[in-house]
Amino acid sequence: MPYTHHRTLRFADTDAAGVIYFATLLSICHEAYEASLIASGIPLPEFFRSQTVAIPITQAHIDFHQPLTCGQQLAIQVHPIGQNKPSEFQIQYQLYRVDRSELLDPHTRPAAQASTRHVCINPTLRHRQDLPPALRQWLTQWGEPTPQLPSD
Repeated sequence: MPYTHHRTLRFADTDAAGVIYFATLLSICHEAYEASLIASGIPLPEFFRSQTVAIPITQAHIDFHQPLTCGQQLAIQVHPIGQNKPSEFQIQYQLYRVDRSELLDPHTRPAAQASTRHVCINPTLRHRQDLPPALRQWLTQWGEPTPQLPSD
């Protein structure tokens, strides 16, 4: 089941046309990702300053379906998905306008969707490594664990 983070769009989140700036949407998604880590019991200072684990984003994608403007309330669903490699995961984000009555109706299209792909590395050696146990637990809690590969 995805984690849901709530956020109000601020004036500083918008561009000259009065709609959310695309880079700000990615920042808001990352804010929701961080909130889901906290909700799983992962302490952010240790997570982001680890000397043995780094989780950089290697790919990001956004689709806008409706304009998002200052003052709107958002519900951001964070749905992590394990990948076939034990060093990777993806997060799919669904952004809904809370002021819409059909907010979580399964037939409602979100106002925006985004995804990020992450890889786990050793920050000193810059080599891939398996996700740490706390992050595998986070995947299980809010999303889908790494799929099992067929055995030979």
